[in-house]
Amino acid sequence: MLFRSSLSKLLDNTSVGTRPKALLVLEDGSVYEGFSCAAEGEVFGEVCFNTSLEGYLEIISDPSYAGQIITMTYPQIGNYGVNLDDLQSDSLALRGLVVHDMCFTPSNWRSTQSLPEFLKGQGVVAIGGIDTRALTSHLRDEGAQRGVISTVDLDAASLLAKVRESDSIVGVNLAKTVSRASAEGFSELPKSQAFAVAAPAEERYNVVAYDCGVKKSILQGLVRVGCKLTVVPWNTPAEEVLAMNPDGVFLSNGPGDPEAVSETYHQVEKLIGKVPLFGICLGHQMISLASGAQMEKLKFGHRGGNQPVMNLRTGRVEITAQNHGFGLLFDTLGPLVPELSDGVAEHVSDLRFWAQRKVAPVVQNERFGKIQLTHVNLNDGTAEGIAFLDQPVFSVQYHPEASPGPTDAHYLFTAFTRLMDGDADYLNIDIASYRLSGWVFGAEEGEAHA
Repeated sequence: MLFRSSLSKLLDNTSVGTRPKALLVLEDGSVYEGFSCAAEGEVFGEVCFNTSLEGYLEIISDPSYAGQIITMTYPQIGNYGVNLDDLQSDSLALRGLVVHDMCFTPSNWRSTQSLPEFLKGQGVVAIGGIDTRALTSHLRDEGAQRGVISTVDLDAASLLAKVRESDSIVGVNLAKTVSRASAEGFSELPKSQAFAVAAPAEERYNVVAYDCGVKKSILQGLVRVGCKLTVVPWNTPAEEVLAMNPDGVFLSNGPGDPEAVSETYHQVEKLIGKVPLFGICLGHQMISLASGAQMEKLKFGHRGGNQPVMNLRTGRVEITAQNHGFGLLFDTLGPLVPELSDGVAEHVSDLRFWAQRKVAPVVQNERFGKIQLTHVNLNDGTAEGIAFLDQPVFSVQYHPEASPGPTDAHYLFTAFTRLMDGDADYLNIDIASYRLSGWVFGAEEGEAHA
């Protein structure tokens, strides 16, 4: 008690100040005591962790985190404050935030306010002072699980009873909670990036994008390669989309259980073969489900900016950003075609087998013909990308719009334009030379896009 009193006195003289107590309780009975560092209240969700070293604002504003309480493993969060240009959506969809050391006095020329101020204004409950290393280790061992953050009920037994009665995200359609209500155009590019990024390509492609919780940076990536976008709600009928005469259709990222988003993948079934398709994250899962594949819920998911993924077609490794708790079971797409899979006839559970061989295996899908595995996660051997060989369709599980590499995967947006152009070899891009395409770092004043 004396220690706590002394600590309070010390905090009183800092920007943190003395903060109200808060509790994080997991459904297995684990209890973590900390302090409130944003809005006060009580929130329930699936507790997960993100291993990124930066980009906290992009993470918390990603609609794919709907239904989840995010644990940031990097110990100091909020150091560079908040710049609204970096937001990935107009409102926050996460349930809550868990950090070790929350910064209340940011230092950055782009910052307009502190992260605690921003979270409080958005009504987001956050808990600080948590040993996030211990929490992350626990989640890795036991798996992601339901949890609660509370600043109002500080009785651990009471919170445990409540969290065990709370809803799971499995079987819940969260995409419909973060999608837009009607079709809208999109051409917005952040002005604060003009010093580094060249002007977007001339609009050449009429693209319809399904919004299942789409990030703004994904839409911006499509705009930069010359796409005129019409963004439609998650359940827009395929007939309405085709009536717009698109050159291509994009399927966005989004939150939660992909099998619960049946209205979307049933539309995808009708679109395959009619128009070129490109999917990212949940969009990848929509394409896979439309093909009759099965999904698995990952033990603790992939969330971070340091996931190595091999492009099996080229043998190159991309450092990728990821955010998903479900993944494709590649073997459920169909049987292997041995003559197109290095003579291998039987599926393997660990897809790093193909990375070691530098072979992109092909299956025979009963609905849409031959499908190739194009990308594999080198951390755990899960599927990260597929390409249809008999239809103009490809997709990736990871996020090429994010920049951990920093631009390792940006080529996929260009690949989409090449697919719409009818290029049969649309994925054959020299990634090494392409990485800096479109960037104008060091350009003379006036040369950069204003």
